[in-house]
Amino acid sequence: QPQLVESGGGLVQAGGSLRLSCEISGITFSLYAMGWFRQAPGKQREFVAGISWAGDTTYIINSVKGRFTISRDNAKNAVYLQMNSLKPEDTAVYYCAVGNEEYSTGSYDSLKDFGSWGQGTQVTVFS
Repeated sequence: QPQLVESGGGLVQAGGSLRLSCEISGITFSLYAMGWFRQAPGKQREFVAGISWAGDTTYIINSVKGRFTISRDNAKNAVYLQMNSLKPEDTAVYYCAVGNEEYSTGSYDSLKDFGSWGQGTQVTVFS
């Protein structure tokens, strides 16, 4: 029963940057992989980026690779998504999610790998 609170979304011009934050409580944060997903109107939720519980490995989908970076700060119980060179097609509600198992050595790159979710933060990119 963790609680996740996303922040940092907003309205930004194409080519600009945003840094999304997710603060987690109710769990020992450092034990879990974390992920970011997004969902545009009329579309299903899409995995964007994941980071292992140790923070030593990440996975970024090809469509945002080179533009987005996921990171975590275990001392702050927070995970971040730095988004650069934003495009209108990045417009979506972005969600933070917690991995399914502590100290997981499994995958962290799809919906099935994550459980608890935040409420989302809106990112709107205009040209």
